[in-house]
Amino acid sequence: MKKRFLRYIAPAVMLMSAPILSAQETSAIPPAETALNSGNTAWIIVATILVMLMTIPGLAFFYGGLVRQKNVLSIMMQCLIITAAISIEWIFIGYSWVFGTGFMDGNPLGAVIGGFDKIFLSGMTLDTLTSGGIPEILFALFQCMFAVITPSLIIGAFAERIKFSGFLVFTLLWALLVYNPMAHWVWGGGWMHQAGVIDFAGGTVVHINAGVSALVMVLLLGRRKGYRTIGHPITPHNIPFVVIGTALLWLGWFGFNAGSGLAADGLAANAFLVTHLATATAAAAWMCLEWIINKKPTIVGICTGAVAGLVAITPAAGTTDAFGAFFIGLLSALVCFVMVAYVKPKLKYDDSLDAFGVHGIGGLVGALLTGVFATQFVTGEGGVQGALYGD
Repeated sequence: MKKRFLRYIAPAVMLMSAPILSAQETSAIPPAETALNSGNTAWIIVATILVMLMTIPGLAFFYGGLVRQKNVLSIMMQCLIITAAISIEWIFIGYSWVFGTGFMDGNPLGAVIGGFDKIFLSGMTLDTLTSGGIPEILFALFQCMFAVITPSLIIGAFAERIKFSGFLVFTLLWALLVYNPMAHWVWGGGWMHQAGVIDFAGGTVVHINAGVSALVMVLLLGRRKGYRTIGHPITPHNIPFVVIGTALLWLGWFGFNAGSGLAADGLAANAFLVTHLATATAAAAWMCLEWIINKKPTIVGICTGAVAGLVAITPAAGTTDAFGAFFIGLLSALVCFVMVAYVKPKLKYDDSLDAFGVHGIGGLVGALLTGVFATQFVTGEGGVQGALYGD
């Protein structure tokens, strides 16, 4: 019965997420501008570097510290090769499938997948600009870092259970057949975008997408050898690695969220603020929950709480203020804690590093709360606002 129930979680979460995100902002399909903006360009270069740091070395340290010692190099190698392989795939075909049109322009199939007109970034020159007056080649590279981090998140679910060759084939196929279509649907003018689904920095495309895929992989692969029962999880081998990884993720997430507006402006400043506040709140809340329930807080718990807060604020970073960020961080910690500490052991699925419990559930919580805490204080007069403010 439990196994049958779990098989229905993934599609249910994905279906639930679509209408919820209709209140979010977007950096998708940016309109072209005629004059280069050097300030915005410099900021997006920095943001691109920050997002890259999230995967290597941030996620490599975070996941590498959580697994057993015999698997740490495997995890780090996976993060490194994902960065290389997905970067090639993205420049070759991924960007075109997500943001291209070509013969798909005006074709009903264009709602499902992009065209082939931007393969190897063809047609772009140094003077081809996009939103905010930044070069399109820079926008393509910024989006490449999102394409890299997303499959990297999934390896936290099947860590210690898959051969390198199988992992590599899965990653490339997943990027081609899952990430690229999903990114096109939401960010590239596809059917979800046309239906009103908007996503500021990756609540759907990155976190719910990766989290649900992680759960599917967990159910297909089964539990690890040596996986023990509730109350006796496999012990992380290097907690300082986890702390270093968390710090790098926290830092890199500023580029992830604040860079998604594609400009060095007030929206970026607000995204910086709410990202930091939600993360700090979630980390502190997770610590308090452990203290109350287990009588002792842990550094791994604080790190997990911080990541949950980072995930949850991602869809809301372009629409909420400090008030909303505080409650998004607080509630994401509570829900993700219950998922990781109680639901996962109860259902006995082995999500090694809680990719679904933190990213899938955290992304869904953030999406739901975006529809509550979105405010015209951030979105501007006539912009979207959430249920708390009357819409």
